[in-house]
Amino acid sequence: MNPGSLLLVDDDKFILDAMAEFLRGNGYRTETAQTCREGCDRIAEFPFDVVLCDLNLPDEDGFKLLEFAKERSPDTAVVLITGYGTIESAVDAIRLGAFDYLSKPLIDDELNFCVQRAIGQRQVIQENKSLRAQLDQRFGLGKIIGRDYKMVKMFDLIESVADTRTTVLILGESGTGKTMTARAIHQLSSRRDKPFVEVACGALPDTLLESELFGHVAGSFTGAIHDKIGKFLQADGGTIFLDEIATSSPSLQVKLLRVLQDREFEAVGGSKTHKVDIRLILATNADLEQLVAKGQFRQDLFYRINVITLMQPPLRERICDIPLLAQHYLNEFREQTGKNITGINEQALQTLQQYHWPGNVRELVNIIERAIVLTKRNVIGLEDLPESIRRGATIPEALQARAGGANLKAALANPERQIIIDALENNGWNRQNTAEMLGINRTTLYKKMKKYGIAFEKQLNS
Repeated sequence: MNPGSLLLVDDDKFILDAMAEFLRGNGYRTETAQTCREGCDRIAEFPFDVVLCDLNLPDEDGFKLLEFAKERSPDTAVVLITGYGTIESAVDAIRLGAFDYLSKPLIDDELNFCVQRAIGQRQVIQENKSLRAQLDQRFGLGKIIGRDYKMVKMFDLIESVADTRTTVLILGESGTGKTMTARAIHQLSSRRDKPFVEVACGALPDTLLESELFGHVAGSFTGAIHDKIGKFLQADGGTIFLDEIATSSPSLQVKLLRVLQDREFEAVGGSKTHKVDIRLILATNADLEQLVAKGQFRQDLFYRINVITLMQPPLRERICDIPLLAQHYLNEFREQTGKNITGINEQALQTLQQYHWPGNVRELVNIIERAIVLTKRNVIGLEDLPESIRRGATIPEALQARAGGANLKAALANPERQIIIDALENNGWNRQNTAEMLGINRTTLYKKMKKYGIAFEKQLNS
């Protein structure tokens, strides 16, 4: 087993050969170079684990090679070596990104230990990258499925606000995926390696919720037999996600306002003030403006949390995403169950697209799981869907009114026209970008624009 690949760069061939022989004897794949240019050429050809480079070379100094390595192979650890070691040059080397700094004459054990530490660090970096990729796949934007232009606009906004400290309010019906969106914002931010703490405000009574968020000290209330750290302290440095924020009591809203303004609070029954560095994301399926008007939600808190608002569209408003979502969850459950199910037939897909989806994506996930478990065929058909879905698969009333009793094709024409216009306006009437957003080619977009009489000049005059 090869423990690592090394590049040695030194103009003293005697020292170079001696180092190479010693390190090869320890099992390392070791190559050599005698100039900075030669060393840079080798780094460009192969991603070495560690480069050990003499500071004084005939063409350029070791700092030049360090700079090249950081640009071309940033995961490679560079160790600088000199016979004229000074504290100043050591500090410069570390400041510029060197892993370590060794002075001649080199001691075998010291050299070997340095290489082992450098390779160990590279392995940690690779493991972190792998873990980061897994987290991005599980919690990042890639987990949120959608090509509808409303979803594309939401993706753009998520990417814009993710790496900031700005408070985000996510609005949307139950089951639309607000928690998934909150996790994606956290995962795309610089806080991704810190905690993501989720609290369902509607799941706990007010007295327990305050203790859950801010913690409590022993004896502060009946049953408080020891100190408890709250969610805000647990989320320090990371993100706290408060779901169902509309259910919070007036007293809790006052405390939340203070945390948002000053990033400080006291535990229940405590006098010590805690300061935290947190990013706050909130979500609700309620109309907060209406609650403010009724006096059921503090106006000052509403203004404080309503900085960036993300609207999570209901599934019935993005029916073109239903086949995509259905196939995605079919693939997931197929892997879990081991059943050889290849897809969903056209009749079943049309029925899913005609259903009104009161439970949104969460309901669709349950329907797909149920169909996979119950079907005895390798393609999900209409008969594998629940009776409630088949019975509820009708043309929406709004479309019926627009169609005036016409067939489904005519009923869908006006919404399709409006979707195209909205997408064009969202892309500044750039047809190539609009076609990509809608998931069609540009020729198809031209034909549909001609069919529906859509032109930039007409929209200006309308």
